[in-house]
Amino acid sequence: MTCTTNFAPRLRAQGLRMTPQRNAILHVLHHSGGHLSPTQVYEQARKEFPGLTEPTVYRTLEDLAEKKLLLAAHVGNGKIVYELAENQHHHLICHQCGKTVEVEHAPLELLYRQLETSTGYKLDSSHVTFFGLCPDCQS
Repeated sequence: MTCTTNFAPRLRAQGLRMTPQRNAILHVLHHSGGHLSPTQVYEQARKEFPGLTEPTVYRTLEDLAEKKLLLAAHVGNGKIVYELAENQHHHLICHQCGKTVEVEHAPLELLYRQLETSTGYKLDSSHVTFFGLCPDCQS
């Protein structure tokens, strides 16, 4: 299944068209297998779509994250990385070596519900990044 076939219906459901720029960006994220910075997305996507500009990549990533098709994760130092919003998870990041571990959402589900109940907020973002020292850096 191509990226266009896979993502076009989801884009249409959000009122968006599958443009060559969106296709190139989604293709990169789909095949990356992880999180990419906007610059990394730009550098890889312009190989497929040479006319792509960096501002277009930033704008498209923000638009797709706003439509919940991508997950934007803050990974420290003001950096944001993007990935497809296909599985809900969180991150543990070592602030010394930068090692990142994905954490399933299920163990935090109760905390999310408690926060909603105690504050009255309806949480619409489901990503948390925890920072600490990994086992290797603790020694």
